[in-house]
Amino acid sequence: MDETTEKPADGDRTEGAKKPDRTTRSAALIATAVALPVALLVGAVAWANLPSSEPAAAPTASPSTAAPRSTSPVEMAAPELAERPTVVCRALLSQLPDTVRELPQRPVSAGPEQNAAYGDPALTVACGADRPALARDAHLYLVNSVCWFAVEGPDATELTTVDRETEVTLRVPHFYGEALQWAAPISATIVESIPSGDSKPTGCTA
Repeated sequence: MDETTEKPADGDRTEGAKKPDRTTRSAALIATAVALPVALLVGAVAWANLPSSEPAAAPTASPSTAAPRSTSPVEMAAPELAERPTVVCRALLSQLPDTVRELPQRPVSAGPEQNAAYGDPALTVACGADRPALARDAHLYLVNSVCWFAVEGPDATELTTVDRETEVTLRVPHFYGEALQWAAPISATIVESIPSGDSKPTGCTA
């Protein structure tokens, strides 16, 4: 008698197929949940770093910022000086620094043996000035052993020495702030090159 081989029913094949692992499905769901916010975060960062179509604001100029500065000669008067003031002023100008704080020296239109200028707007030094007439109660400023008298103008403060054999005027534009802070390095050079006068005003004491 022939043996008959029975084929498995369709239902039996379905039961024998491998069923999906629940652990694998859970891991896939978790990976998707994590990847989506990360992708959104990366996209947001990339969008934020795109170059702006609006131009950046220009920095405000100040004495400490590097801004374009004029190097053209500064207009200054050069009145004729007597022999002794001429010698004294030449000594002063030969010892003035190339820069006053951050301000580089600039050429002057006249009298380089008695005038100097720094920066833009120009801070100027004029040697051979007349001593100003002082009121009895005039307020004076002693800076590095040099006595200065201040006159406030609309655009600048003019400081003039009142205790030297030959007087010096320092003009400081208001753009640079407190004028006396700029007098300090000039005062140091004045002490080295210009002798004290025969008499000092009453307010010129330490």
